[in-house]
Amino acid sequence: MVSVTNPRFDLTAPVPAWDELGAVHLLAIGGAGMSAVARLLLARGVPVSGSDAADTPVLAALRDAGARVHLGHDAAHLEGVDTLVVSSAVREDNPELAAARERGLRVLHRSQALASLLPGTRAVAVAGANGKTTTTSMLAVALTHAGADPSFASGGEVAQLGTNAALGAGPAFVVEADESDGSFVVYHPEIAVVTNVQPDHLDFYGTAEAVAAAYAEFAGTVREGGLLVACWDDPGSRAVAEAQRAAGRRVLTYGADEGADLRLLETVPDGLGSRSRVRTPDGAEHALVLAVPGPHNVANACAALLVAVAGLGVDTSDVLAGLASFTGARRRFEVRGEVGGVTVVDDYAHNPAKVAAVVSTAAVHVARSGRGSLRVVFQPHLYSRTRDFAAGFAAALAPAAHVVLLDVYGAREDPLEGVTSALVGEPLLALPGERRVEVGLTREQAVAHLVAAAEPGDLVLTVGAGDVTALAPQIVDALTARRPRETGDPR
Repeated sequence: MVSVTNPRFDLTAPVPAWDELGAVHLLAIGGAGMSAVARLLLARGVPVSGSDAADTPVLAALRDAGARVHLGHDAAHLEGVDTLVVSSAVREDNPELAAARERGLRVLHRSQALASLLPGTRAVAVAGANGKTTTTSMLAVALTHAGADPSFASGGEVAQLGTNAALGAGPAFVVEADESDGSFVVYHPEIAVVTNVQPDHLDFYGTAEAVAAAYAEFAGTVREGGLLVACWDDPGSRAVAEAQRAAGRRVLTYGADEGADLRLLETVPDGLGSRSRVRTPDGAEHALVLAVPGPHNVANACAALLVAVAGLGVDTSDVLAGLASFTGARRRFEVRGEVGGVTVVDDYAHNPAKVAAVVSTAAVHVARSGRGSLRVVFQPHLYSRTRDFAAGFAAALAPAAHVVLLDVYGAREDPLEGVTSALVGEPLLALPGERRVEVGLTREQAVAHLVAAAEPGDLVLTVGAGDVTALAPQIVDALTARRPRETGDPR
């Protein structure tokens, strides 16, 4: 029995089949999660329309795929619509949502629309505070490389597949299961993945205990005879695994700690990537080669390997070759350019653990190069998260030599009195070590300060779930513009 309660959506309600939805309209259709659902429904032949606040390349691609897309929100956009799909980020006073409720149209949460596509498939739902987008993307690439032709829906564009969602001919259907509003309990997958369980989204859950309880419920939604894959190194994920084993469910774990079913034996850096040795549950040892950086990505790859081999029965060597070919998901340690020895990387990290993972990975890379400094521009995401985890963000940013803190990106939240990026800057300045910390710069100032300070060997990292990503190409352009002056190039 599902007991995660979302006051706006009935997560216990039966999900209609995709061919019962009629004409579907998606609010904020250009968003990462919503555009994935739109692409999959279009691939099924469902009439799709949508609206969003501003035109983007994603909207252009959806139009090309057959969607009818409107700019701005207006109740008139609902003409001929049978089902409205929204996310928790859409407020109840949105004119389209308000009109749909008034007219008695079917209103589904985004996750419910995605779940409508899963019956009859070997559904894999990937959840976790950190790593779910990359693990989902790794699975999509590995299964595609192995010839399994999976369907998938990821929270980020899979770089080498060129999309965040696709409908394949194979039986596997891999979805990223977002825990932020409790909606990850609707999928009822054959295989569930829990990469880690950590307190986040306390604006919805209230307490860390409620977060842990939600993950336990998610694990309990696995179909009879299915499989839970969980990280043994993470205490919260381990607790979920142990509870499911005690209940007689099939569970496989991965990690470096003794007792993991898939054991990570060693890892050595190899350029921006790594080479690891793992022991699979059958006792065999294999080389796990990755082109993407960081120990967190080694863990993500271990999860993908277990799912593909032990869960879906794909050949181990084919999966390992697919993982070796993985070049990353958009905005997950994505290299945006290299100019004059300065590398610019963009990342979506927005909670303390994610920020810590990407900053420490970058710091290790800079240290191994033997020259240069790590410079980070961080944009806190959500006022509530900044308030709740300011000290954690400060600790996560501490390895950087230069930190620029942009104003908080509120997204769906209204400002909270006294909550600014200074809440992160003050404890960061108080931590041991020498670093330059700048708070309250405009975006233009941030670019100018970073470019003025950057030297060959530096790594400049833009971090956050808001619009900080737009600064990465601006930094690359500014570095390019200054280079002719440095080299004496007359151009």
